[in-house]
This record gives sequence, C-alpha cells and structure tokens, in this order.
Amino acid sequence: MQALITAATSTLTLRQCKRGERVRIVGLAGAGPIRRRLMEMGFLPGATVEVRRFAPLADPIEFVLRASHVSLRKAEAEMITVERFAN
Repeated sequence: MQALITAATSTLTLRQCKRGERVRIVGLAGAGPIRRRLMEMGFLPGATVEVRRFAPLADPIEFVLRASHVSLRKAEAEMITVERFAN
C-alpha cells in the first residue's frame, strides 16, 4: 500500500511542474500526429526537462530539453507524464 501512495504522488504531468523544476519524462499520452511531433522534438521517456518560464496566462510554457528551448501549449504539456527527481 505504501508503494502505491508513493508512486501516485511522485508522477505528474509536465503542465503541473513549477518554474525552474527539473523532471524526467516517464510517458506520453495521446496518439497520431501530436504524439509523433512530441517524440520528434525529443520528448521521449527518460529525457530530462527543465521548466524555464510561463507566458502570460501560463500558455505556452517554455522548457529546456537537451540544451534546446521548446515551447508547448498547456494541452500538449498535459499529455507528458513526468516524475520528480528524488532529493
């Protein structure tokens, strides 16, 4: 039971991350062209992402992924499941 509680609280979507937070991608939701586009940009399981900044009204969100700055809409960021690094 303890493992389930820990797992449930350690994963979140990329949209839920705070500014300056570094996380690791664990999965992608969605299908078709949007999923393929995210994968081609480098949003692959195991990749490290840093939340750089939010535009006014928090859309889009800028990320640093493999030394590249990438902006995603909130709906796109919601499709990416991430986990926080252990302290």
